[in-house]
Amino acid sequence: MITASIAIGQVAARLAAAGIEEPRREARLLLAAAHGIDAAGLLLRAELDEAGYEPLVARRCAREPMAYILGHKEFWGLDFAVSPATLIPRADSETLVAAALAHCPAPRCVLDLGTGTGCLLLAVLAECGTAFGVGVDISLHAAALAAHNARSLGLGGRASFIVGDWAGAIAGQFDLLLSNPPYIPQGEITGLMPEVARYEPSRALDGGEDGLDAYRRIIAELPRLLAPGGVAVLELGLGQAGHLAELAGQTGFACTLRQDLACVARTAILTR
Repeated sequence: MITASIAIGQVAARLAAAGIEEPRREARLLLAAAHGIDAAGLLLRAELDEAGYEPLVARRCAREPMAYILGHKEFWGLDFAVSPATLIPRADSETLVAAALAHCPAPRCVLDLGTGTGCLLLAVLAECGTAFGVGVDISLHAAALAAHNARSLGLGGRASFIVGDWAGAIAGQFDLLLSNPPYIPQGEITGLMPEVARYEPSRALDGGEDGLDAYRRIIAELPRLLAPGGVAVLELGLGQAGHLAELAGQTGFACTLRQDLACVARTAILTR
């Protein structure tokens, strides 16, 4: 047994040696999770069991993402279950939700292609009380997890999730289309931070040789998928705005951009 303060110091030192940023904060999170308490309650414990937290610490030192270890991640103020079948929701993607709500504040039908955890679709549905949404993912495990998140958030009655290859199985038209597609060029994936390159699903990262494969497929489908006045909101990778605007123009769509908090063009808004 060991005191909480000593345990935090020892675990933080191990995390720092493994290259983890904010090691003390992460040490507190890991120790609290191992003992089924929150971080604030950790210091109220007189002693901790080293054997109880060692497996979690070892996983994080191997650079497994904290969200996979904890099993959940906050996004848009909502708590989402996550698994290695899905990308981990990121704060940058909240820019996409904000753009969607600004350009289509009252959608009736929403389509989310490559839904993953369902975070984009469910964040929009949480803000739009009369909207119904469909999420599509090629992974059965991802679609099942998104459906679980919808139920947990009280949105199960307004969301449906299916397994499909982009929009191939989709009929009908939508007021709003969302997507955070794979956009990392194949040759760059191995150079990403270990948490991403080693653990997050490659099919959700790999955008083909130039990173644009998924955009080509999605944009080609927009004329049939978007209702009159409909809007598509897509997340972008670094340096892809010009290419996306060109692809959109070839299909008869205008492209405007929205920056994230780091002043990076993160979201493309496509309209006829």
